[in-house]
Formats: sequence, structure tokens, C-alpha cells
Amino acid sequence: MSVEKVTVDDADDGLRLDRWFRRHYPHLTHGRLEKLLRRGEIRVDGGRVRASTRLDAGMVVRVPPLPPADPSRDAGSRSPQVSAADAADLQARVLHRDDMLLVIDKPAGLAVQGGSGTTRHLDGLLDALRFDADERPRLVHRLDRDTSGILVLARTRKAAAAVGAAFQDRAAHKTYWALVRGKPAAPDGRWDTLMEKKTGERGEQVASGEQGKRALTDYRVLASAEGYSWLSLEPHTGRTHQLRVHCAEAGLPIVGDRRYGERAPADGALGRGLHLHARRLEMPHPDGGSLDVVAPVPPHMAQSWARLRFDMETEGAEP
Repeated sequence: MSVEKVTVDDADDGLRLDRWFRRHYPHLTHGRLEKLLRRGEIRVDGGRVRASTRLDAGMVVRVPPLPPADPSRDAGSRSPQVSAADAADLQARVLHRDDMLLVIDKPAGLAVQGGSGTTRHLDGLLDALRFDADERPRLVHRLDRDTSGILVLARTRKAAAAVGAAFQDRAAHKTYWALVRGKPAAPDGRWDTLMEKKTGERGEQVASGEQGKRALTDYRVLASAEGYSWLSLEPHTGRTHQLRVHCAEAGLPIVGDRRYGERAPADGALGRGLHLHARRLEMPHPDGGSLDVVAPVPPHMAQSWARLRFDMETEGAEP
């Protein structure tokens, strides 16, 4: 085993150091983490840090040699939390599986990790996705709780590092579909703003601000009808709530966005829930070649597409 130097990717921007380790090195206990921090064996950008330190994309974390995971101990502590129904549902959502990667279609409403008041989350269910591997898969990026679609899981530490590098180097290309109220003035374009966290009417929110970090999104209108538009969104950065904020600040709130837009669709015939879906991911595969995966549209969005007569087979028509 040797020292690793891991670059923090956009998906982990703003994450606490202890949560970063919980995500990428789940077998490392909190007590062990604290001991390594006190000894200075774990550092960020060469300096001593605390477990509560917030990470920025681009920072480099020094990870000392760690003891290997104990599969039997890990399985014994986590497996009972995964019900047969949850396991069957997650396994049915696997879109791609090989020795290094899993790609799943995350359902809307399932948080990726736990937090205040969140006891059911994907991180606590990952034993259901071990299959033939000795280790549980690792989270390498995230989606908002109410966003559905493609989520990549690494089955080995090597794969986790490779996927993290692909996201950091912009070699991973993500496409989202969204239903918004309104229609952009131009059929396609780019939103380029600075985003920072602020306290708003609905708690902590993200908004444009001069002290923020750059957020870049390309959009394209795939179809419009009855005051709604179907957008294809391609983020080039991974800021928190980036797509939701860009749409809202452009006067195009995403349907069902209770934090930044409408709390419920104005048209009762539309599906209920956030209409934001991680539709496609194209990226280099850690073992060579490329990976290209598409996730089916969730039921609440399919209901809205049918109501507005949007054709998913042709990805809309000329707007």
C-alpha cells in the first residue's frame, strides 16, 4: 500500500472532509479518521485539517495507506438494513454492470447520502449492489434527492479514482432532461454565472453572486407546448443545484421544483414531482474504451410528456 493523492472533483465540492472519506473510503471508521488527522497523516493541499473542513473542487487530499476493508464485518453491520424489496428494486435499476463499474437509474425521492432527518438513502443500501464483488460499490458523484436518472458507482478503488478524474477533467459528458414553465428566447444557448450559497425564504439556497464559483450550462429546446418547454441541459461544472438555479434565474422554473420554482405543477394533469432527469452519460471507461448509458424517463415525467404530446422517440421536434 502507498500514499494516495486524490483530487477533489466537482461532485464533492463543498463536502465536509469526514463525509468525503465516508463516501470514498466507507470502511474507514470515524475514530480512525480522527487519529490520522491528529497525526497529520491526512492532509489537504499539504496542510493539516479537521474532519469538519469543507473541501473545494481541485483540492488534493493526501490519503495514507489504510487497512483493507473487512467484507464480513461490513456486511454484518450493513446488510440487515437492506430489505428484500429495496434490494430487488435497486438491482432492477442497474443499467450497466462490469467488473469496475455499476450504473443505476436512481429513483426520484431517494437521497444519495444521509443527513439531518434522512435515514433511508442509497449509501445505506449499497450492499444490495455487491453482486459478486468482495466490497460494496463506492459513490463517486451525486444527484439531488428529487432528481432521477444516471448514477455511477465504482466497484474498486482504482475505478473510483478513474471516474473521479474523468469528472474533474471534464471528460464525462452529462445530459439532463427538464420540463420548465416558459420558453427561452433562443432555441439554444449557454448560461454562465457565478453561484454561491445563501440563506433564502426556503432555507439554504444557491443563487448567483459575485463571490461565487463559476457555473456553466448549455441548454437546447427540444419541444414546447402550452406554455411549457422540454430542455436538454449539459452542465460543464458541478455546482450544487446548478441546473435548477440556472433555469429559475432564466425565468424558466423547473416543474415541481419546490425550492427554486413551483411547489406543484399548475396543470393538474402533469406528473407530480421534480421534472429533472439525468438522461445520458458518456465517459471514458477505466478499463479502456468508452461508456455510454441512457436512463429511461421516470413515470411522473412520462405522464407529463404524454399530456403535452412530446415525442421521446425523436427527442422532440423543431421548437
